[in-house]
Amino acid sequence: MDCSLVRTLVQRYCAGEENWVDSRTIYVGHREPPPGAEAYIPQRYPDNRIVSSKYTFWNFIPKNLFEQFRRIANFYFLIIFLVQLIIDTPTSPVTSGLPLFFVITVTAIKQGYEDWLRHKADNAMNQCPVHFIQHGKLVRKQSRKLRVGDIVMVKEDETFPCDLIFLSSSRGDGTCHVTTASLDGESSHKTHYAVQDTKGFHTEEDIDGLHATIECEQPQPDLYKFVGRINVYNDQNDPVVRPLGSENLLLRGATLKNTEKIFGVAIYTGMETKMALNYQSKSQKRSAVEKSMNVFLIVYLCILISKALINTVLKYVWQSEPFRDEPWYNQKTESERQRNLFLRAFTDFLAFMVLFNYIIPVSMYVTVEMQKFLGSYFITWDEEMFDEEMGEGPLVNTSDLNEELGQVEYVFTDKTGTLTENNMEFKECCIEGHVYVPHVVCNGQVLPSASGIDMIDSSPGVSGREREELFFRAICLCHTIQVKDDDDVDGPRKSPDSGKSCVYISSSPDEVALVEGVQRLGFTYLRLKDNYMEILNRDNDIERFELLEILSFDSVRRRMSVIVRSTTGEIYLFCKGADSSIFPRVIEGKVDQIRSRVERNAVVRCRAEGTSVTLTVSSGRKDSWLQEKAADTIEALQKAGIKVWVLTGDKMETAAATCYACKLFRRNTQLLELTTKKIEEQSLHDVLFELSKTVLRYSGSLTRDNLSGLSTDMQDYGLIIDGAALSLIMKPREDGSSSNYRELFLEICRNCSAVLCCRMAPLQKAQIVKLIKLSKEHPITLAIGDGANDVSMILEAHVGIGVIGKEGRQAARNSDYAIPKFKHLKKMLLVHGHFYYIRISELVQYFFYKNVCFIFPQFLYQFFCGFSQQTLYDTAYLTLYNISFTSLPILLYSLMEQHVSIDTLKRDPSLYRDIAKNALLRWRVFIYWTFLGVFDALVFFFGAYFMFENTTVTSNGQIFGNWTFGTLVFTVMVFTVTLKLALDTHYWTWINHFVIWGSLLFYIVFSLLWGGIIWPFLNYQRMYYVFIKMLSNGPAWLTIILLITVSLLPDVLKKVLCRQLWPSATERVQTKNQCLSVEQSTIFMLSQTSSSLSF
Repeated sequence: MDCSLVRTLVQRYCAGEENWVDSRTIYVGHREPPPGAEAYIPQRYPDNRIVSSKYTFWNFIPKNLFEQFRRIANFYFLIIFLVQLIIDTPTSPVTSGLPLFFVITVTAIKQGYEDWLRHKADNAMNQCPVHFIQHGKLVRKQSRKLRVGDIVMVKEDETFPCDLIFLSSSRGDGTCHVTTASLDGESSHKTHYAVQDTKGFHTEEDIDGLHATIECEQPQPDLYKFVGRINVYNDQNDPVVRPLGSENLLLRGATLKNTEKIFGVAIYTGMETKMALNYQSKSQKRSAVEKSMNVFLIVYLCILISKALINTVLKYVWQSEPFRDEPWYNQKTESERQRNLFLRAFTDFLAFMVLFNYIIPVSMYVTVEMQKFLGSYFITWDEEMFDEEMGEGPLVNTSDLNEELGQVEYVFTDKTGTLTENNMEFKECCIEGHVYVPHVVCNGQVLPSASGIDMIDSSPGVSGREREELFFRAICLCHTIQVKDDDDVDGPRKSPDSGKSCVYISSSPDEVALVEGVQRLGFTYLRLKDNYMEILNRDNDIERFELLEILSFDSVRRRMSVIVRSTTGEIYLFCKGADSSIFPRVIEGKVDQIRSRVERNAVVRCRAEGTSVTLTVSSGRKDSWLQEKAADTIEALQKAGIKVWVLTGDKMETAAATCYACKLFRRNTQLLELTTKKIEEQSLHDVLFELSKTVLRYSGSLTRDNLSGLSTDMQDYGLIIDGAALSLIMKPREDGSSSNYRELFLEICRNCSAVLCCRMAPLQKAQIVKLIKLSKEHPITLAIGDGANDVSMILEAHVGIGVIGKEGRQAARNSDYAIPKFKHLKKMLLVHGHFYYIRISELVQYFFYKNVCFIFPQFLYQFFCGFSQQTLYDTAYLTLYNISFTSLPILLYSLMEQHVSIDTLKRDPSLYRDIAKNALLRWRVFIYWTFLGVFDALVFFFGAYFMFENTTVTSNGQIFGNWTFGTLVFTVMVFTVTLKLALDTHYWTWINHFVIWGSLLFYIVFSLLWGGIIWPFLNYQRMYYVFIKMLSNGPAWLTIILLITVSLLPDVLKKVLCRQLWPSATERVQTKNQCLSVEQSTIFMLSQTSSSLSF
């Protein structure tokens, strides 16, 4: 048998990457190549639609149902509902089907609404108008209709609709300026270059006559990598082949700036664009509360199965006597007698499962969903977290982690733009030991009270003045700044004193800060014209330098250079860069003197081509200063028991100075270094063990629970580690025992009050977060940053927060929450997080408690009805208990409860410790709530039972029946669980009163109507007049009041005793506030009394 066809199909459809076609051919303008040039192979590519939505109109119902029934509680209730439909069960299928339908419907509406918003955003993007060239004319159509090969025109300040190869622009040099803030977080302008052979095509007719093909790689997510070539066909000659790189690629999502228009050809569209490929779907983050809920659910499922087994066994023990198995009023049929015993037992087991299934609170999930969704608006509505300067408020990208904000143990923060302002400021320059401090220039604004040039050291001589001027020329020439004379340019940077507007545009804010700073010292960069750089010197003379070559800055060289020729013919090489890159290349000069001045500054060096010049100069420019209240925020977080780590790419000196400024490190903090320099002197093994001995020496005084390190009577440690040292720690050893180093490193970190990680790559930031997150304590981590380089750690942490800063919005978009400034983190954690956790933990425990109260009397009732699966409550009560009678009070409590005031939480951060480590959902608390529910259920059942035993006859001689008994138990239960919530409420508003007392009133009105009318759609009328008869009996009223009091008494006693004997910090604050409130009320009453007496 010939298997070649099968082999071919397998290789084609099942092969790996080696058979993947790694390139594509694009026909510019959809024009076929000339005959004989190459084969024309039409290719199919996706259209330009962006799809971020999850559902469509057709798949919403099946897909949403599939996802919802993956949740164990929903699937469980579906099975129970099907069992009720199949076999004869004691309760109607409506009792399980209606709550399940309610939960599924509400959740589907919520998820459908969220997806509709995504559809709306997609449609707005896909229907944006785009101009493209067709038959030499400019045509407008929707963005979604763009195809690969279309030639597109983009105007200034417009966003590129897809990934384009840059063909030509309105600028004569064939360049354009682009901002990629929405892609990589960088708000600076980047320069892109048109294809050399097409940059002269400036009109629609010219560009439509272009005959070319592009061969490039298949779509891949790397924003900075692109490989391809363009074949430009002329009429007679062979095609001209030009290479294409990332400088020729304009990415979707980037914005055209300071260029009138450009033409480009679409090469990647829709979901194949680099922006779409970089859309990293967030892994599903689950909070500690949700994990506890699932564990508790499994416990209650085991209790349910145990109840059903016990009742099934006891039923057959009870029916072992013949007269009990087949009483005279309920004789079995012949088919029932012949049924298999095990089949009957299994059917009875399922029937008991159905009878007791309400112990699983299915409505808890929908209440939690609503609480999270509605509660998230309290963050967005918080006016104190709104930044007037930016016009931005906080954003909630996911509401699933609200309560996790109250459980944070580690905060990992970026430095630049997060702790510090992301502004560049020219501070000083040092030339041969002479320090100059110009007017302070920051982002084009001259700060007040600045005057003249401040010569700190003695003035240089004549030769020094020449070198000084040469340095200023170096600053004016060693850059890639573009100049535009326009008052209305994106991000204007105007000359401080020139009469006309002079706008500096650069890919690096450092360069703008330097050129603006040296402008205050008398040298102004004017323009680049015809490849000549023009500057204005102190004498107001224009100097011209021919630009010969630019050696761009990169992360490996860490410096950039320009080569220029003066009008006298001298050739200069000007170089600037990081101190670590410049100092080793200095030939001579006052290096030590300058090195002492250059801390936290960049370095500039220049030399004349061919001859060494003893000129070494430094330009001081500080990147930023601390954000407002950043130090107060970190201090508050440390008092709350949260460890703060700073992860930055800056060098150690800069980062350490910032840590001291923001009070992360204190005067008494002993700094421990785990850096490359230290490891070079000693081995990694020795350094780690030495640090371990140091910190463990005082481990008795600095425990793991004392995380703040604010005490002055104990040794306080701070650790500094760099990226290279971290790589060695994370690197597996040859003997495979890398975990030993990691554990030792973690042990050192645990005993340090603060940690600074410097020279960190973005991936290393994520590794640090993951290392702590997966340690044996499994602490809750939070990462906060403002740039694209912080996205990896934001996604890795349990909670990710993006700062809406000046480095774009990629961090804010990929985060769970976004805030305008770092200072807002204090209120988000210490207030909102605290409230969210308190509220939802009460919600979870309360749901399990009220369901134990609900179903345990049903379990007890089986011992009194011969395990006949008779229900204690009416079907309507079974259905509406969790949906109507007890749902709204707990939902409102979980949205509005404030056990202490907002001002108190902000004033006393240590209250955050009371709820740390999931304190309110621990097993001890869970067991207390469960046993409280069992106790209350015993009181309900046996209290009503003993009352019925003595007074079962009404005034007219009628006897109370089983439905009256069940209604009495149910009435006591509804009032008890509602009043229990009222006792737990500390923050009362008119809404609380309306909902709590309104729920009780609704129950009474419903029961009166349900039992007071003969409903024609019911095939039974067993509840007719039951509730009214029960309330017409005096002992019933006494029983209800007495049983409610007895049920609530243990919880009240427990609260009083614990508050008096073992009060928590929160309870002490509550008591103090109550005393102050009483004292103020007394003073007010006395003042009113005295004023009335004097009158």
